[in-house]
Amino acid sequence: MVSHGDAARLISRSSATFVLRTRFGYADGAIRDMVLWKLLRLTPERPHGFKYRLHYRSADGRAVVRYDNETGKGDHRHVSGREERYHFRNVEVLVDDFLRDIEQARRGQTPPLFPLLNSAHTEPELLSEFCL
Repeated sequence: MVSHGDAARLISRSSATFVLRTRFGYADGAIRDMVLWKLLRLTPERPHGFKYRLHYRSADGRAVVRYDNETGKGDHRHVSGREERYHFRNVEVLVDDFLRDIEQARRGQTPPLFPLLNSAHTEPELLSEFCL
């Protein structure tokens, strides 16, 4: 089995640079995990140039909120058992949306569905701090 650290090194050597890995443990035992890579080249599936996995799970291990862009699915999020497309605008908005969904879930509210938007774009000035 490949660990998260091994996966990051493999991705870094092949097609991306590892940018961020944070893990936060809440007092109630819930975990927030954020992993981000900057791609060495843009792809039709990831025109914004990032690969990411943002995950929040409850203390009992249940996945509550997850944002990711795995191959074959593109940008999407999982919230309260639902999966839907996610319109990636930039890294700052991605993290803000993720943290907002966590706050709502922790308050016992179901985060709302996002409207589906057809085109992904980035705002380079907002991404500069995340690019190595």
